[in-house]
Amino acid sequence: MQQHKRPPAALLFIFGGSGDLNHRKLSPALFNLFIDNWMPEKFGIVGIGRRPYTTEGYHTHLMDGIRQFSRRKEEQNGKWNDFSQHVSYLQMNAEVEEEYQKIAEIVKQKEAEFGEHPNVIFYMAVAPQLVPDIAQKLGSLNICHDTKCTRIVVEKPFGHDLESAKELNNLLSSLFNEEQIYRIDHYLGKETVQNILALRFANALFEPIWNRNYIDHIQITAAETVGAEGRGDYYERSGALRDMVQNHILQLMCMIAMEAPVSFEANEIRNKKVDVLNAIRRYSNDEVHAHAVRGQYSGGWMKGQQVPGYRQEKSVSPDSPIDTFAAVKFYIDNWRWQDVPFYVRTGKRMHEKSTIINIQFKPAPSYAFPSEAADTWRPNRLTISIQPEMDIRLRFQAKRPGQSMTLNPVDMIFNYKDAYDGDEPEAYETLLLDVMEGNQTLFMRSDQVEAAWKIIMPILETWESRSPVDFPNYAPDSWGPEDAEALIARDGKNWVTLPQPHKD
Repeated sequence: MQQHKRPPAALLFIFGGSGDLNHRKLSPALFNLFIDNWMPEKFGIVGIGRRPYTTEGYHTHLMDGIRQFSRRKEEQNGKWNDFSQHVSYLQMNAEVEEEYQKIAEIVKQKEAEFGEHPNVIFYMAVAPQLVPDIAQKLGSLNICHDTKCTRIVVEKPFGHDLESAKELNNLLSSLFNEEQIYRIDHYLGKETVQNILALRFANALFEPIWNRNYIDHIQITAAETVGAEGRGDYYERSGALRDMVQNHILQLMCMIAMEAPVSFEANEIRNKKVDVLNAIRRYSNDEVHAHAVRGQYSGGWMKGQQVPGYRQEKSVSPDSPIDTFAAVKFYIDNWRWQDVPFYVRTGKRMHEKSTIINIQFKPAPSYAFPSEAADTWRPNRLTISIQPEMDIRLRFQAKRPGQSMTLNPVDMIFNYKDAYDGDEPEAYETLLLDVMEGNQTLFMRSDQVEAAWKIIMPILETWESRSPVDFPNYAPDSWGPEDAEALIARDGKNWVTLPQPHKD
């Protein structure tokens, strides 16, 4: 059994305990932490929902989710019976304030059972519109005033725009201290994302050249092959810019662009990220069309299957202006990054599912080499693949064997699966453990959220004021609309995609 320091006693209440997020992600993650001996010695998990589950029925429901969605699936190591003894279900109507006394009673019971006061965690695995009301009702409980032991976890989307994000921040800060609030973005829990900081700051090889003197441009692609997948009612209020760029992609930009921290203390890391967000250039409404592109997928063929266009999806308006694709060229106006373009794109129904970051270096001078070497000359490139492959590859020039001086670009690849035994933890495992340990490094602070909204609000406002005349404008199984290619081609560059791995 692996020996390590485990978190202090914890009691986790999951609002939406009978819902999809808990079924697919949270319970499988908590069970994996238990198998790996990372859960506290004393802990309780209480699922809260309206459905009338018995304890046994609830356990069966959760076990079904683990068998479908856990990274271990059938490999439970005989631990389920032990784990399930810590899991219970509370049927309650979260809209009724008197019902919240049931939570206070459970806390008292567990405190007596544990012989100590546990950290009490409220996880909001519910629709965003329900969060303010639940938070207000929780705020009336005495336990929520304990800033050291009580925490609330809020899922994205955090607000619908800058104004609603400020309202939600103000509400939460009136009920909880900032150190109690964990705004969760599961992207930041991915191993490869966390490894960006290790790559940059633990290697003298990269940091001296990680700036405008050596880097030509940076690309971030977050592509999905799925469409609305029955979530049309949510996506009609969101779109690609809100759903992906405002949080996931801007957070990746922060990891790539931030200055070296003096420590890995949570607020030091978050201060550096806020500095990046505050330095990102804001566009006026007149500038948006030159720096941002939107798209929406049509019907067509995807991997041999016919798929509907976005406007034909369930719960979607037949003339919907919602973007299912967004590409933006950002600039970070500071000493390190001045005039280095950051090209980002994200979309649904794209050719392949992948999230990759490309750092393209400026070309080395080629004057010393014979003319035949120039034909295959390529600048150095560092590619960080976050999903589905988890690897880091460095492209450099090498001489091809033979009598002539012919150069070829070659890749040096570090692959997680080849380098390490065992499965890497899921993002939610990392983040849930951090919540139990009280580590806010990977969670967004209120000023981060608001700074991110300020960046994209001019784009959103411009798009909402001008209806798209060409939607739908890209086919499924493509890389998005032609305008996205033009956005980067105008600067003499092109989007980078990784070669598909060979299948035996």
